[in-house]
Amino acid sequence: MPDKRSAGLLVFRRTKDGGVDVLIGHMGGPLWASREQAAWSIPKGEYGPDEAPEAAARREFQEELGLPAPEGPWLDLGESRQRGGKVVTVWAVEGTLDPAAVVPGTFTMEWPPRSGVYAEFPEIDRVAWYPPDTATPLLVEGQRVFLERLVARLEERA
Repeated sequence: MPDKRSAGLLVFRRTKDGGVDVLIGHMGGPLWASREQAAWSIPKGEYGPDEAPEAAARREFQEELGLPAPEGPWLDLGESRQRGGKVVTVWAVEGTLDPAAVVPGTFTMEWPPRSGVYAEFPEIDRVAWYPPDTATPLLVEGQRVFLERLVARLEERA
């Protein structure tokens, strides 16, 4: 059985002091509601063999945030195999985005478990800009490598 694959887009912006902020989203739904550490994610999602990963990253960004991906050159941050075996590919793009403009996509799940009651929840319940060192402990562990790669790539270009 082929590995599950996911693709995402990490948006970054330059700060007035010469630093960088990244845009990440807190995962929605009751399982994540009370968690902060390791409960944030880069906007991303699964794709099948008939979809290019770049197209999936753009689609998932739109679906999760309700906004089009920023225009501009994409920096390839490579891929990483997550703890559960999924392979995640991420690109970074420089852009600005107002977190207040986000209209998250939703998903439906049975809640509470085995109750027979289904409810709709936002895929991402909030987004925010953070410097990479602040974002690192917030991100799920398997995605932290993409922050390291982004910082390294930006330092190479400076």
